[in-house]
Amino acid sequence: MTRTDPSLERFGYRQELRRTLTTRDLLFYGLIFMVPIAPFGIFGSVFSASAGMVALAYLVGMVAMMLTANSYAQMVRVYPMAGSVYNYAGRGIAAPVGFLAGWAVLLDYLLVPCLLYVVAGVAMNAAFPAVPTLVWVVGFVLLNTLVNSFGIRLTALVTKVFLVAELAVLGVFLAIGMKALADGKGRGFEWSPLFDPDAFAWPVIFAAVSVAMLSFLGFDGISMLAEETRDGSRQVGRAMVAALLLAGTLFVVQGWVAALLAPDPDGLIANGDPAGTAFYDAARVAGGGWLATLTAIATALAWGIANSLVAQAATSRLLYAMARDRQLPAFLARVSLKRAVPINAILTTAVLSLGLGVWMAGRADGITLLSSLVNFGAVIAFITLHASVIWHHSRAGRRPKFVRQLLLPLAGAAVLIAVAVNANLLAQQVGVIWLGVGVLVLAGMYAAGLRPRLPHHLQEA
Repeated sequence: MTRTDPSLERFGYRQELRRTLTTRDLLFYGLIFMVPIAPFGIFGSVFSASAGMVALAYLVGMVAMMLTANSYAQMVRVYPMAGSVYNYAGRGIAAPVGFLAGWAVLLDYLLVPCLLYVVAGVAMNAAFPAVPTLVWVVGFVLLNTLVNSFGIRLTALVTKVFLVAELAVLGVFLAIGMKALADGKGRGFEWSPLFDPDAFAWPVIFAAVSVAMLSFLGFDGISMLAEETRDGSRQVGRAMVAALLLAGTLFVVQGWVAALLAPDPDGLIANGDPAGTAFYDAARVAGGGWLATLTAIATALAWGIANSLVAQAATSRLLYAMARDRQLPAFLARVSLKRAVPINAILTTAVLSLGLGVWMAGRADGITLLSSLVNFGAVIAFITLHASVIWHHSRAGRRPKFVRQLLLPLAGAAVLIAVAVNANLLAQQVGVIWLGVGVLVLAGMYAAGLRPRLPHHLQEA
């Protein structure tokens, strides 16, 4: 029989998910979700958007995400439950705002697994051209759904194995890449990937961050597992910060090395990377065809299995949390008694990922378009998160801590607003349409007498 956890009982919920994850598990989960080799898959898009200043784009992105991690840490201690921004905005501000925040982050979470499968399929097709991208996409979806259905412990174990493998491949690339630069290959050692005075402009950098942010999305997924950790909500925030620092540093370094090895930097800036192979081309310059193949296969397995596995887990927890509060269809809240996982939400995520993956795999701009859409949804949700921190800690005569609960959330929101303003135009349009649909759904709920409400049991913290 499942034990009811006091921190959940206080909010009118009972413990249904199994508390088995340690702080180390959360750290590994965040790292594997962000993917230590994430720039492998979107390097060309970031290079083009940043006018070659890949390292700077990742550095600014890390600062923005660190500010956001602070806000997550503030809110997860107050509301230690699944649902992330949906719950924080709904309880920190008001239930309707929480619904719209959850709706915004759904654009991110529903599309993330699809994007990962497409990137993985493209990478595997680059390594094995005889097998179509579509076949790889279907295979990855089926495999991950099976693993996720067996419970969170198996998911955590699989991700640890992949994390070690990814770090090993990254180490090989960096060692060979730096030696190649020292031997005079590429452009040699220089600082232009970090700062190029001839190309620098803040709109350029923020536009690049709107793409590079994809690599960081995943640290926030740690908060989705708040009901499955046994070490307390404070550790959730700490795991987020640690994962961001480690992954962000790796992103900056590998982006810098790959940018110096890119065989046609001017063409990449002018034409983008429609084939999605810019990083593998840089690896070929450094070490030859074997290194290009190794990095392509590593990207495919990292994005298609490890990252997609945890993305599907996080997405299913968001669907579960919103359905549990009757803000999405009730069948999504069903939990497998044997495995203690939201099985219907997992299967729904798989079906959506498969359908969208099949569609996007046939588009030349599928990766770039999905990246922009995913990031725009996340930006809107993160801005709402910062507002939730300020609102919650300022209401009812409370005095927020000036730095953590006022200054840092304001700074984080300001950076994210700049990113949203400079994002891909199509992503902005689709994002606004998505939010508009969310408003219509919310209005329909009010008209039907289904005003969003979050359960309360005892006095909230």
